[in-house]
Amino acid sequence: MRLFSNQRFLLIYSGLLTVAFSLTVTLALARGDFTLRLVSASQQHDAQHPDFDQITVHRINVVEPDGTPRLIISDKAEFAGEYYRGKEIFRPDRQDSAGMLFLNDEGTENGGMLFGGYKSKDGAFHSFGHLSFDEYEQDQTLSLDTDQDGAERSSSYQINDNNTTLLTPEAFSAYRTVRAMPEGPEKQKAMATVMAKYPMKLHARASIERDPDKSAALRLRDPEGHTRILLRVDADGTPTMQFLDASGKVLHNWPEAR
Repeated sequence: MRLFSNQRFLLIYSGLLTVAFSLTVTLALARGDFTLRLVSASQQHDAQHPDFDQITVHRINVVEPDGTPRLIISDKAEFAGEYYRGKEIFRPDRQDSAGMLFLNDEGTENGGMLFGGYKSKDGAFHSFGHLSFDEYEQDQTLSLDTDQDGAERSSSYQINDNNTTLLTPEAFSAYRTVRAMPEGPEKQKAMATVMAKYPMKLHARASIERDPDKSAALRLRDPEGHTRILLRVDADGTPTMQFLDASGKVLHNWPEAR
């Protein structure tokens, strides 16, 4: 114990520590350990904004700060149902494809994208895609569709009109109940009653199409959805133009021989 309390020992010990510290600092400066470095945004770690190279998910729900859903990206198994003002309504008919669902500021559906494809047991190819945008609490007014069913293929770009009836949960439930009924006169009568109470028929107004018969066509329709002008190029390359009345009768043909 006398050794550790000896002043001469303490003086030598302090000197050795000072020399060791000085050498350590000198070597660190030489290596650049204390040099200030700029760190890029990608290198910074932010708990609220994590950066991932890859993520694997079944469904992503994008919401506003108050929880209102705005965008849903999902696989087929977890795909969303109908959304009305933030609440999800079960849709069993939407479990056959993956895609995205668009929702407005109130959390109500106003469009979406669906896609899928497979090879059936008979060796036929099947593929489909759909992109649409809706009016407020109504059906789609603009859509892009493509469909392949074996040898038959079709694609279209379509502009539609809606009726003024809003697609409320009550209207949706009424239509769903009737569609679940067995085919027959009772179902037809029930559907007529529902359509009279909730008139929601979609009227196509204009479309550019590639039809299953391999023709390409431009159709312009009246407010009731009847084709009034048809510009068409057949599969053999023959062009035609027709003007029709509301009943579908051809009023004028070009060329006249056809």
